[in-house]
Amino acid sequence: MGLAELITELPELIKQAVAVNPLAGYAAIFTAMFLENLFPPIPSELIMPLGGFLVQQGELQFIPVVLAGLLGTVIGALPWYGIGRVINEERIEQWLERHGRWIGISPAELARSRRWFNRFGTALVFWGRLVPGIRTLISVPAGIEMMPFAPFLIWTTAGSLIWTLLLTLAGFLMGESYSSVELWIEPVSKVIKVGLVVALIAGVIWLGLRIWRRRQSAD
Repeated sequence: MGLAELITELPELIKQAVAVNPLAGYAAIFTAMFLENLFPPIPSELIMPLGGFLVQQGELQFIPVVLAGLLGTVIGALPWYGIGRVINEERIEQWLERHGRWIGISPAELARSRRWFNRFGTALVFWGRLVPGIRTLISVPAGIEMMPFAPFLIWTTAGSLIWTLLLTLAGFLMGESYSSVELWIEPVSKVIKVGLVVALIAGVIWLGLRIWRRRQSAD
């Protein structure tokens, strides 16, 4: 089964697992979210809302669905973080140029996540988990920059918890229209991106004013 076919069949595969046993359903959601972090074309915007819909139907429980998605997300982020720590960016880009199309990641996307990390630092590990297109690959520059593992794990878990919780809740509220959640995510992600840029500008202004005031006091 190819990646495109897997994405198409994913909702049905999860539903089949739930039909067998709720535990199998939670395991399927965990596995899907784990793979979503390894292969970004797999959309969490479909997986977790489906989980919320199944909660609404009484087939699964809300908290276990969120925890299954969260655990899959966090564990799925670790390989990219590890790759960033042990392999330099140039080698990763060379590998992506040759093989990136198979996992849906281009060197340009990696470079973009690196630029974002350089701009916003460790805060992006948290906020980046809420931005499609950034959320998966942000683990790589965190590893390249040798961000300590404990803070990386804490911020990744915190951001991923919000992401999985909101998507599950959206699926629960939208019911059979859960597949439309992705359409609502794009404008929200744009707001988050703008917010990060505004925060960066505000931080630079605040730092500049602080330095200026110190110099004024010294004079």
